[in-house]
Amino acid sequence: MNNIRPRLSMMTEEQIEQARHYIYRVHAVQRMFERKISEKKVRAALEAGDMIEDYSAEMPEPSKLILGFQGKRPFHVVASENAGGNEITVITVYVPDADKWKKDFRSRK
Repeated sequence: MNNIRPRLSMMTEEQIEQARHYIYRVHAVQRMFERKISEKKVRAALEAGDMIEDYSAEMPEPSKLILGFQGKRPFHVVASENAGGNEITVITVYVPDADKWKKDFRSRK
């Protein structure tokens, strides 16, 4: 499955959740506040792992673009996962521009 969840197959879901650390960049927190996107919804998007673009070749921080929803309103999360798989850094959160994205908000026009 194309998701950003840590691959800790020997652990229970509860242990995985306890072991996972989320780091929110200041920019991400500002954008979440401005756009009224809750931390709970961002985490739900990361857990669902609906990756729409893979930036793993990007440097200095390989990341992924994840689709989430606040109610019916779509949002995108750019996040990276450390090599150990237990730390996720949320880089930014934004509402995709309908002029730049197709109706499903998974593909660029």
